[in-house]
Amino acid sequence: MKSTTKNLVKSTIGLAKMIDGKVDFFHVKKPTDVVEKENQLSAMRAINDDYTSTRKKVQKLLDSVSEEYDTDISFNFSFGNVKDEIVKYIQETKPDIIVLGKRKATPFNFIGDNITQLVLQKHEGVIMIASPKNILDPNKELSLGILNGTEGLFNIEFAENLIYSTQKPLKSFKFTNSYNTSKETNTKIKTIEYVFEQNDQSIRSLSNYVSKNNINLLCVNRSNEKTGNHTDIKDVIHKVNVSLLVAGEQDYAIQ
Repeated sequence: MKSTTKNLVKSTIGLAKMIDGKVDFFHVKKPTDVVEKENQLSAMRAINDDYTSTRKKVQKLLDSVSEEYDTDISFNFSFGNVKDEIVKYIQETKPDIIVLGKRKATPFNFIGDNITQLVLQKHEGVIMIASPKNILDPNKELSLGILNGTEGLFNIEFAENLIYSTQKPLKSFKFTNSYNTSKETNTKIKTIEYVFEQNDQSIRSLSNYVSKNNINLLCVNRSNEKTGNHTDIKDVIHKVNVSLLVAGEQDYAIQ
């Protein structure tokens, strides 16, 4: 529930509209953020009061976005250990896609509070890490990019829906030992491929070209072994300032 949460919900609706999905919003609050006194009765009263105010706050936020884009949004929230509650939510609801906000990294905390890493470990399906600035507007055409192979995109269940909503041609980005080039490739859909030399500046080069091509959603693989290169998914999350669609472990079949 930060200032960027509204944009996160907008991007989630944008994705949902493209793939004909439903949206459920989940919020967790630590009891220590609510309870200031050790007295059990006072603690219970504080939690009950905050439960009501939190519910109103979440409802107000979601209603404003829901009305703007004519989309129903269900929601749940809980008090408890943030990581434990998220894992419990994933296990109980079994979502097809999880959308997370892209947090600003610091020298002491590489990807926010490690919630992103937790979800990558616990959820085998697709994950979208939404940029707070680069919104997936439900009313605008998508500009889709693909990192390290177009084959994996077509193995995602809702790939056709994404492609239908995407500007053509697709933009594909790949790291190899050759020099930086671009070329058209023959796939199921017309694609322009940008090839980068694999080195310490690869991610920076990728970020620059993603920005130049106005990409607002980059499809990436979550494991190095499947891509056959040394790209670290955490580097991509940290340094590429667009929303990322991280393909599921079983969906993404890079060749």
